[in-house]
Amino acid sequence: MTAQPELPCSNCGAQLSFSPGSQTLTCPACGAENEIPPLETGPWGGEAIRELDYEKAIANMLAPRDVVEVETLPCPSCGAEVTLDEKTLAQECPFCATPLAKEASHSLQHPKPQGVLPFALEEREAKQKLTDWLGRLWFAPNGLKKYAESGRPVAGVYVPHYTYDAKGSARYSGARGDAYYVTRTRTVMVDGKPQRQTYQERRIRWTPVSGQVRRFFDDVLVPASDTLLEQADRVEAGGQSWDLAAIEPYRPQFLAGFRAEAPSVSLKAGFGRAEHTMEAILRRDVRFDIGGDEQRITRMATRYDEVTFKHVLLPIWLAAYRWKNKPFRVVINGRTGAVSGERPYSAWKIALAIIAGIAIAAAIGYAYALQQSGQL
Repeated sequence: MTAQPELPCSNCGAQLSFSPGSQTLTCPACGAENEIPPLETGPWGGEAIRELDYEKAIANMLAPRDVVEVETLPCPSCGAEVTLDEKTLAQECPFCATPLAKEASHSLQHPKPQGVLPFALEEREAKQKLTDWLGRLWFAPNGLKKYAESGRPVAGVYVPHYTYDAKGSARYSGARGDAYYVTRTRTVMVDGKPQRQTYQERRIRWTPVSGQVRRFFDDVLVPASDTLLEQADRVEAGGQSWDLAAIEPYRPQFLAGFRAEAPSVSLKAGFGRAEHTMEAILRRDVRFDIGGDEQRITRMATRYDEVTFKHVLLPIWLAAYRWKNKPFRVVINGRTGAVSGERPYSAWKIALAIIAGIAIAAAIGYAYALQQSGQL
């Protein structure tokens, strides 16, 4: 994670924090609000979101202004790249609550963030989402609900992603299938007597085809970290995509009071993931191009040109806790409040539920037997 930016309050000098859902920085010490200045006139500088050249990046030829090097500590439990403050000797991993020590830190270089999707959900709202989610859980240990009621903070974290743009094309060969029908006859039994009946049989006429399709891909989004990969789809936006149109050009003000995880997935590996998405779309385009009632694709060669990318930061609230020395985490989308979580189960609650179910079933069975015997 990149360290929090130093943004002192203009009134008292305390460290400012970004206020989700606004364009202001709030001072927790004196309550003063500091407006985030417009990009073109802000004292912190900055520029519009730029696409970076992919080929130059993987050849380590990006301009120095587009690259950052930070000291990070890989979490031995979940693999998150956590940056420790210079004054901090040890801390807890925000993703899995594993204790970390500074001795294992190392240097990590990656492309600078080009864009950030600011938090819209405040911490108190995220805690309420967490409490509501926990309230819907069956067989949750009492200790888990006590954790939610304890008032422990949830961590606001910006998770790294890559977006890729590319001119995609696919040359293909295959066959187009057009349906036609022929009249056939068969013998069926009607009222115990054989009877001749005609029916229409569907057949496919196959015609060899070949061609090429092209498509421009804009902002194909993939995670730049595997830390939350299993939950990435579920925390997006309740089944909808992140609102990438709302991404702001990167400014350190948006990170004030939050953390931002450093990418642990290489740019090349990220593009490999993007290729899976783009290839599936091109395959669909090929089937549409072939037309007909059915399609066969025997060969498809894809190509991606003029590839560019951005490193962007997307917001989540994270509650990480350990239960019986096993890590669990609940992720709340920082824009929509969609919740995705790992949870333990209470063995004794499950056992009691089973016993209660058996007892109820036995009581119902006993009552039914008495009714059948005329005693009820």
